Amino acid sequence: MTPWVTRLLFANAAVYLLSMTMPALVSQFALIPALGLRQPWTFVTYMFLHGGLGHIFFNMLSLFFFGPRLEERLGSGAFVRLYFIAGITGGLLSLLFTPNVAIIGASGSVFGVMLGYATFWPRHQILIWGIIPVEARWMVVALTAISLYSGFGGGGGGIAHFAHLGGFLGAWIYLKVLEARSPARQWQKKVTVQPRIIEGANSALERWRRISRDNLHPVNRDELDRVLDKISASGMSSLTSSEREFLERFSARS
Repeated sequence: MTPWVTRLLFANAAVYLLSMTMPALVSQFALIPALGLRQPWTFVTYMFLHGGLGHIFFNMLSLFFFGPRLEERLGSGAFVRLYFIAGITGGLLSLLFTPNVAIIGASGSVFGVMLGYATFWPRHQILIWGIIPVEARWMVVALTAISLYSGFGGGGGGIAHFAHLGGFLGAWIYLKVLEARSPARQWQKKVTVQPRIIEGANSALERWRRISRDNLHPVNRDELDRVLDKISASGMSSLTSSEREFLERFSARS
């Protein structure tokens, strides 16, 4: 477990238990998008409210499964920002399409976490209901299609489909901003503009090879080995921007 995933799990569980003893909390802190400008705090508070045990269970199960690896990859600060941005964007998209429908739940934030996971590990297989294997990228595509169909087709069934779509959208925008500002992207720009800076490239490679493997999560150790092997086989120019960002992030910690 990682720090912010643990905190979010406990916070959601605590608020759920509190709402069971004080049901008025749900109506007071739920988000009614049309009233959001008068009650802006509800764009955050609605993420911690749930309508039943099944609702919170599946949201927290998804956070438990997808969150730790993503937090380890992004860093705790970036992870928690993605989580809240996705949830807030879910509320804002609901304001456009279902302004008078009250919404509760962490689904928008959790959908943002799932999109982040699929962005970095698109081919990782997820077992739906423990038996049906599907790659992470296709899971996101399927959930997007279901939310679009149900949201615009009127088959809401009490589910905040536009909050789900907003979670995907917010996370996607945030990850694009992170990528554009990443040290790896800035380094890539410098190499593109000044292709003769071979010494700088060699320095970066030495720094990446000195990354300490001892404190890395096993998943990140495997990823480090894979990326370094790729450099040996195909050269540094073969790296993607996300692979460079991965190396830069962990070399900064060493």
